[in-house]
Amino acid sequence: MRLEVFCEDRLGLTRELLDILATQHIDLRGIEIDTSGKIYLNCPEIEFEQFRELMAQIRRISGVTDVRKIQFMPSEREHTELRALLTTLPDPVFSFNLNGKVEIANHAALSLFNLSHEQMMEQSSSALLPHFNFSRWLEQSKARQKSNIVVNGLDYLMEVMPVYITDDSNTSVLASAVVLLKSVSEAKAMAPSLPDDSVHGFEHFVGSSNRHKQLISQAKKLAMLDQPLLIQGETGTGKEMLARACHNRSHRDGDFLVVNCASMPDDVAETELFGYAPGAFQNNEEGKKGIFEQADGGTVFLDEIGEMSPHLQIKVLRLLQDGTFRRVGEEKEIHVDVRVIGATQKDLSELINKGSFREDLYYRLNVLSLTIPPLRDRVSDIPALLDLFIAQFAQELKVMKPSVPEATIELLSQYVWPGNVRQLRNTILRAMTQVDGNTLDASLIELPKADMAVAMPEANIDGSLDDIMKRYESGILENLYQTYPSTRKLAKRLNVSHTAIANKLREYSIGRR
Repeated sequence: MRLEVFCEDRLGLTRELLDILATQHIDLRGIEIDTSGKIYLNCPEIEFEQFRELMAQIRRISGVTDVRKIQFMPSEREHTELRALLTTLPDPVFSFNLNGKVEIANHAALSLFNLSHEQMMEQSSSALLPHFNFSRWLEQSKARQKSNIVVNGLDYLMEVMPVYITDDSNTSVLASAVVLLKSVSEAKAMAPSLPDDSVHGFEHFVGSSNRHKQLISQAKKLAMLDQPLLIQGETGTGKEMLARACHNRSHRDGDFLVVNCASMPDDVAETELFGYAPGAFQNNEEGKKGIFEQADGGTVFLDEIGEMSPHLQIKVLRLLQDGTFRRVGEEKEIHVDVRVIGATQKDLSELINKGSFREDLYYRLNVLSLTIPPLRDRVSDIPALLDLFIAQFAQELKVMKPSVPEATIELLSQYVWPGNVRQLRNTILRAMTQVDGNTLDASLIELPKADMAVAMPEANIDGSLDDIMKRYESGILENLYQTYPSTRKLAKRLNVSHTAIANKLREYSIGRR
């Protein structure tokens, strides 16, 4: 029962109200006083006769003009409206108290971080936003602040807003901080002139497999060096994305420029890479800077470097040796500070044996190297990648993020993915356009029938059938153990007993080397 009492501003009036409740043995759960001449009381429900007597007693108090029953206390109504507003907001919103703990969070925030309301209330600022130093913000600015952050591989524009309340001395006191996250893709759609400040760093890589973690750990170390770097991996594994992340983590403040060595004719490639002198070509009085010159202080990414012509290989070798080159049609040497990152899906040592790739360039380029494992060798990363792509496409298509049944994940995990992460991403996009409801059903996943089975590798067929089968079985277990590095995980993946897998691993000395 909630009552609204209209009254004059008279000393002692509130006390008389409380005395009436006490004589009627009515518990007071809450009281709010409005300076405009209203007092709100929150009490348990009572019988009708007692209620009628209570209303009459309140009206007889000197200075009371009226009293009526209401549905909500003002604070309850305000709280309910605020909750409803937060719930309907499509953008994640949450607040931190001065201890850096979450106090309020809307449904979009819970969905983004994949946490229940109870779990969210236990989170700290450092756990949710590891790149935002809440303590430093409290100590220094306490001002409205905007910055770009990455959450679960997605780019967001984060706005932190201080919340102040006024105390009895009319002084503003900081009470909490509200955080609003806006999808960068949506922000750009609303404001096309918005600059692209997001950089694709290592935080955009998701995965839980040991191979993925080892790759990213090693890449972060090599990113800080200036020596040439060679990235090897199958098509669609993300070689350019990894190269860009290495550049963004380095101390280099120049540009990151990309050259596809397989897409340009030899003569065009030379002028694009090294530029040309004024008057070098007819009807062209002005010279042109090449990509290496434009990227001075930065990084040049040579994609598919195995496709580079022998003539260009010589010029690139000279650049890697001492950082100098000549423009086409010019004798003067130019020196640049450029880091070269090459990428290939081919076996360069095999190309060397065929005579199509220079051995000295290979050793000059392959000072540091990274090999990106194919997706089929890190199956445990598929759920994380799936969640990332679904979240991305849900934003782009402006639909609710669907749930993913276990059958869908199992189907995706059993496929060999010859196109790797790129193929997985395109498959999820196609499926997301077909979703009719809130579930990404396995029936929506379209996979080429010819690629459903894992291709049999070229095997050593020497010896008996038993010897051949043991070698093949050992190879499969060795391969899968990299992704499922425990007997229990591997047994679950292969749907056999834990004891059987433990015996096989012991027999082939897998995991003990």
